[in-house]
Order: sequence, then structure tokens, then C-alpha cells
Amino acid sequence: MIRDITIGQYYPSESALHRLDPRVKIIGTLVYVISLFLFRNPAGLLVATLFLGFCIGLSKVPLSFIFKGVRAILVFLLITVVFNLFLVPGEPVLRIWKLTISREGIHTAVFTAIRLIYLIFGSSLMTLTTTPNHLTDGLERLLEPLRIIHVPAHEVAMMMSIALRFIPILLEETDKIMKAQTARGADFESGGLIRKVKGLVPLLVPLFISAFRRASDLALAMEARCYRGGKGRTKMNPLRYTAGDRIAYGVILLYLILLTVALRFT
Repeated sequence: MIRDITIGQYYPSESALHRLDPRVKIIGTLVYVISLFLFRNPAGLLVATLFLGFCIGLSKVPLSFIFKGVRAILVFLLITVVFNLFLVPGEPVLRIWKLTISREGIHTAVFTAIRLIYLIFGSSLMTLTTTPNHLTDGLERLLEPLRIIHVPAHEVAMMMSIALRFIPILLEETDKIMKAQTARGADFESGGLIRKVKGLVPLLVPLFISAFRRASDLALAMEARCYRGGKGRTKMNPLRYTAGDRIAYGVILLYLILLTVALRFT
């Protein structure tokens, strides 16, 4: 399951989505994620599905690689669906012992599950098609207007980029530690909940030590390269919008228009 997390990973490819300006992809992802919680009918779901399918097709990222991200949240997804099925009041459809499944509960459970899956797909697609360096540059440019209220745009973008870059590194480190501890006789699967929690100690301790060591090495490397924040720094390849980026903004605007129209249907 550790290997199934795709958020934070980069998939190299020569696609139209890879070549887009990172600002376009960040704004597009934010618009898409927010829109997922707006639609409440099949028409809105259809528009969101078509837009996501169009972006996946442009990215040239294999569907099997994108679907891996759903496995990581499968347990959370099932818990969310079950809670919505049995706890949302409404017109009864099925009664199991003292629990009742309502028509409204089924509707809410289905739409919630779809929203969570599409949320993982959309977020993963942004990181899969954008390198950490480009993501940092894009975030910094988008946060630049906040300098007026003394928000350190460069530092915030750098922290977010480092956090995203560390996700696949820490996941790989976790997988190595689990294999090493299993070879030494550690058991992470059997037993009750308390025993499983105790069994995580041999995993978490070396993982935290490794994470702090990597953070310390990164800080030393940045100091050795005379890093002093974003003030006065220049870019070797500054971001500039191209015709493809303007077309992408037009597609995002078209998606919002179609979604607005779809929301009018009940």
C-alpha cells in the first residue's frame, strides 16, 4: 500500500499537459478540486468526469499508474461510504437489524466516494506532470501578490515543494524499513489493534531518525550553497505564458461554464 501513493511523484513524459506552465496546472487543479464539492446531480458529475478524462488523456500517464493512488485510501473510502449509507436520514430503502439505509444515504455515499476518487486523481495528475522545481516556481509566482501583506512567497513555496518532494522519498524509506524489520522477525499484520500499534514502533523510530537526518543534510546543503531566501534571486528559466497556456485557461473557463449550466439541472 505504501507504494500505491502517487501524490508527490513525477512521471516523465512528452505530453501537452507536461509542457503547460505550472501556474496553469495549479490553478486548474484548485478549480477542479473546488468544483468537485459543488455538483450534486448526474449532469455535474458527467462534466467533471469528461474534464478529468480529457486531462488524463493529454497527460499520457498510464491509467494503471493513476489508479494506484486509490488503493492507498481504500479503507478510508469504505469507512466514509458505510457511514454515509447508515447515518444519513431519509426515505428507507433497506433495513439491516437496527440500521436503515436510505435513498438519500445511497446518493450521498455514491457522490462522496466519487468526489474522493476524483480528488486523488486530480491532485496526483498535477504532481505527476510537474517537476518539483517547476511547482516551486509556479507557487512562488502565484503567491507574489501576497508580498504586499508581508507573506514570504518564496519561503512558503519552497517549504511546500520540499514537503511534496519528501513524500515519495519517505514512502520508499518506509518500504525499506518494513522489509528490513520483517526480515528481523517484526510482525505488522497479525494481532489486535493494540498489538498492531505497538508493532509500528520498530517502524516509526528509524523512520523519524531518517527523516530528521535527511532534513539536516538538506539544510547543510542549502547553507553550503549560500541559500538566503528569495530576496534578490533570479531565475535561469523564468516562467512565461505561451499560446498553449492561454488555450488551457480557455478550457478551464469552458469547464466552469459547462459545470454552471449542469448545476441548474436537478
